[in-house]
Amino acid sequence: MIDKLNIVKQRFDEVSDLIIQPDIISDQKKYVQLNKEYKDLKALMDKRELYMTLVNNVGEAEEIIADGSDEEMLEMAKMQLDEAKASLPQLEEEIKLLLIPKNPEDAKNVVMEIRAGTGGDEASIFAGDLYRMYTKYVESKGWKHSTVDFSEGTSGGFKEIQFEVTGEDVYGTLKLEAGVHRVQRVPQTETQGRVHTSAATVMVLPEAEEFDVQIDPKDVRIDYFCSSGPGGQSVNTTYSAVRLTHTPTGLVAQCQDQKSQHKNKEKAFKVLRSRLYDLELEKKQQEDAAKRNSQVSSGDRSAKIRTYNYPQGRVTDHRIGLTLYDLQNIVNGDLQKIIDELILVENTEKLKEASEIF
Repeated sequence: MIDKLNIVKQRFDEVSDLIIQPDIISDQKKYVQLNKEYKDLKALMDKRELYMTLVNNVGEAEEIIADGSDEEMLEMAKMQLDEAKASLPQLEEEIKLLLIPKNPEDAKNVVMEIRAGTGGDEASIFAGDLYRMYTKYVESKGWKHSTVDFSEGTSGGFKEIQFEVTGEDVYGTLKLEAGVHRVQRVPQTETQGRVHTSAATVMVLPEAEEFDVQIDPKDVRIDYFCSSGPGGQSVNTTYSAVRLTHTPTGLVAQCQDQKSQHKNKEKAFKVLRSRLYDLELEKKQQEDAAKRNSQVSSGDRSAKIRTYNYPQGRVTDHRIGLTLYDLQNIVNGDLQKIIDELILVENTEKLKEASEIF
């Protein structure tokens, strides 16, 4: 382990030197990448320092115990040895996890898409509830969100809504939210008081940079139309909304959130790039899921992942068998406890796979 940590320290020293070079600072893209790597390596270096201290403490304590001539020191050495040995296993697990190469996608921003599924008007209302839950969670993390496109439900909520989320490690945090979410409750339209089950699908697309996906302009049909959402006098009078159709794949992306046609076009291209990127990523994830048989894989977009049961006030994540009787707080954005459990299971699986490396 020390050898591996020393190799990482060499890279940390290199990166520390690089990020203060004028040519790197002037190259914004390169600087952001190196700065992210520096922060990741710094976390590992802090653990390395603590690990080296504990290893040295064990060595010193064992020397004093082996010598055995000073009784007072002997007692202190035994305590020091016990403390160090008790702390080392947990620290080693944390270091192993940090040594596993990070998925470069995890640092990306995302485009989230929520679509009403089975359940008619109630499914649209539920899609609206999910949108509210995620935007509240995003705000609690200090991230930013902005709407790309939406289609409202006839009785409230959304038939579908797309929105961008920007911040630190957004995809790594939200990727396991992708899948089918179910709600069990008495709909507002139900007169008999019967519990209905409705569903909505959540997609989490890593935001693709231009260098991630090259789009040939000849492959894209661009249509302009009038916005149908809120936006004042310009709605239904100016052709500011933009729809892009990628001919080779049939993928469609549109944006009508901005008043400017240029800004809508820019946002729509961002969504189209993310959709194309996600197509490739989905193939890879399905291959990985088949190999690993991971219980929290985000490879299967049609999998039923979570149920929100209102009569019992519970939320169940079916992938890891987690049930929490805290529905009101969860639907109000308190998602962290579920996300932490999912990440814990994913990390445990990663450690099992990487065990032969250490």
